[in-house]
Amino acid sequence: MRLTALFVLLTALAAVPSAQSVPPPAPAAPVPGPAPFLQVFKERRSVRNFRPDAVPREHLLQILDIARTAPTSGNQQPWKFLVIQDRSRLDALAAATVEAYTARYQESKKPTAQELAAFQDKYRQVCARYLSAPVFIIVLTDSKSKYPDYNKWDGPMAAGYLMVAARALGYGTVFCTDSFPFDVVQRVFDIPERYEVVCTTPLGVPVEWPAAPPKKALDDLVAWERLAE
Repeated sequence: MRLTALFVLLTALAAVPSAQSVPPPAPAAPVPGPAPFLQVFKERRSVRNFRPDAVPREHLLQILDIARTAPTSGNQQPWKFLVIQDRSRLDALAAATVEAYTARYQESKKPTAQELAAFQDKYRQVCARYLSAPVFIIVLTDSKSKYPDYNKWDGPMAAGYLMVAARALGYGTVFCTDSFPFDVVQRVFDIPERYEVVCTTPLGVPVEWPAAPPKKALDDLVAWERLAE
């Protein structure tokens, strides 16, 4: 009986694979989503002309929810996202922007009446392309945040997250800093003085995705261990 039990035990142990024969674990599956994670970054583009298709509120909330998770100094999260969808308010922004740039143009160039009219018409077209999107977002930081001196770094991080999240869901954006003067944006939308504008961006379905612009080679941008002159 003892020999029989020992034989059974040895047979069972022989069936167990050794540590050397156990295959390594399979690599983790890619993060699921509308597009492979890293490819989303490569396919983000600056879009300036949009279709009128509405952006579902569910998608808009998903994009903003990702933007709020951006890295931030001391977890202060100083940002606000002002979302404008009212067409009359966007029309007011366009009119005020043309007026502001007309005044600057007149002051710097002393144009003729014909030159001035041409300039105004051109800038109206620029505004019309940007504001063809159904959504306009103003990324702001709060000067009364815990670490206000760090807002200048935190704000662009949130804007970047927002733009990549938008691309993942099939929407275009563009990081605007002077297409719509910040003082005009604050005045038209009655933004309290405590908030500073980081950027503005239309958000919508592109008329077409712009081609990828040329980028510098990775070797031109990366230094290992030491940076030479």
